[in-house]
Amino acid sequence: MSGTVTDANGYLDEARELLAAFPVVDGHNDLPWAMRQKAGYDLDAVDVAGDRSGELHTDIPRLRRGGVGGQFWSVYVPSDLGPDENAVAATLEQIDFVRQLVARYPKDLAPARTADEMEVARSEGRIASLMGAEGGQSIADSLGTLRALYELGVRYMTLTHNHNLRWADSATDTPRAGGLTAFGREVVREMNRLGMLVDLSHVAATTMRDALAVAEAPVIFSHSSSRAVCDHPRNIPDDVLAQLPANGGVAMATFVPKFVLPEAVAWTQAADENLRAHGLHHLDTTPGAMRLHEEFEAAHPRPVATAATVADHLDHMREVAGVDHVGIGGDFDGTAFTPSDLSDVAGYPNLLAELRARDWSREDLAKLTWQNAVRALRGAEEASRTLRARRGPSLATIEQLDGAPAA
Repeated sequence: MSGTVTDANGYLDEARELLAAFPVVDGHNDLPWAMRQKAGYDLDAVDVAGDRSGELHTDIPRLRRGGVGGQFWSVYVPSDLGPDENAVAATLEQIDFVRQLVARYPKDLAPARTADEMEVARSEGRIASLMGAEGGQSIADSLGTLRALYELGVRYMTLTHNHNLRWADSATDTPRAGGLTAFGREVVREMNRLGMLVDLSHVAATTMRDALAVAEAPVIFSHSSSRAVCDHPRNIPDDVLAQLPANGGVAMATFVPKFVLPEAVAWTQAADENLRAHGLHHLDTTPGAMRLHEEFEAAHPRPVATAATVADHLDHMREVAGVDHVGIGGDFDGTAFTPSDLSDVAGYPNLLAELRARDWSREDLAKLTWQNAVRALRGAEEASRTLRARRGPSLATIEQLDGAPAA
């Protein structure tokens, strides 16, 4: 656990060899939003076929060096968009960008909507490219919109982002619904019927528990770590982790320092306040925002996480949930800061070497990187076939189930 001294470097060759057979399925990468901010989605202006170190955490050469074989590209939009912005339209733009990305680099990226298509991509040596919507604001309280996103290829939806919805509480907002409302539970049921994974990152612990009580298919946490190791509300309590074996779900540990390193929590809060004081959003990673971060860091040295920090979380998550229910979700290009030896998508071998030094077996690591995530998606597909035979699309509205919004 924390403070464990290992000789991980001696396992790097073995880690790379294992990744060649069982590459990483990463649960969450925010390249689409980063490209929106940096280049207006223009892949001519920022061509990720070459090394974009210093600009982005992600490009194709580093994905290859990192042993990535499956990526859930986040089609994220903020939960606090301004009144003149439309979350559904912004989500559609994100989906459009992922389609452009995959079409532009067909030798490296393969579109994937199913577990079988992920396996085909792996056999071809391409990176299976899936999509996950980050936050239920993307469906505008509409189950019809949810179904449309599924038809466009979205294979998970994070129920909330940083703010509550009318039907679900977020981990980082003042509780309002007490978890999921009746409509929120209907969203989970409809996602299960469709075969769309329910993602419980970002949601309140009450929402996690309510979703698991309703779920008829495996859930995932696309980028969340252990609350017992780092007491941050974005992380997963042990009682929730302990429910994953019965559900079949997967908790994908994230690398974000403020979620994995206790000493980084207060520092990051202060750094975020510094951005807000300059009129910027605390999640801004544009060059101007990063310069402000660098100036703040020069005056206030930042606590630095490492692969060992993340491994502490995975050790605990494996202990509580079991090795069949853990995975990886780095959150690259969605965070200003990363661990020192997991600084971009090329870093996954460092994490595997650290875990191998802690006596994780090759079989354990194959489950962590590839097998668990593929199995969870396959489980959602199998549940969907059963549920579609049992019931048709839900026509329920939020007004019918939850009543009119409060004044």
